[in-house]
Amino acid sequence: MGIEIERKFLLKNNDWRSLSIQQHVIKQGYLQSGLEATQRSSVRIRTSNQHANINIKSVDLSMVRQEFEYDIPLADAQQMLETLCDSSIISKTRYDVPYASHVWEVDIFEGENAGLQVAEVELGSLDEAFEKPPWIGEEVSDDERYYNICLLKYPYRMWSK
Repeated sequence: MGIEIERKFLLKNNDWRSLSIQQHVIKQGYLQSGLEATQRSSVRIRTSNQHANINIKSVDLSMVRQEFEYDIPLADAQQMLETLCDSSIISKTRYDVPYASHVWEVDIFEGENAGLQVAEVELGSLDEAFEKPPWIGEEVSDDERYYNICLLKYPYRMWSK
């Protein structure tokens, strides 16, 4: 069984940019949101540069969730995004930023979520120690608004600043 343990943080500044080793242009949509009372999972289609996958996650909006991910043909993913996914698509650029013993993923959102910038780190266990980079700000792992699936229904542009 696949398990994802992930912590999310806001950014203090852009000092991470010079440390980035790779970037991915990501488009993702949902075949099933997981937000309906009868749904136990979300089913997501994602393209990332020239790669695509389907991802199934348990609906728990927490740091620990079941996660299964499988590669699919890019053309199939693009067609599903256009014809089968909900009308809202999450668009973002993800930057891989190594720091200490982890690679942080910094997501810079576009479209309805423009202005939102979040850094995530995946861990092997809930109590795994990790060093926070100096450009990391407030932790938002327990704030549901920052989960991609929630950004579809309540985009960042609608938040009162």
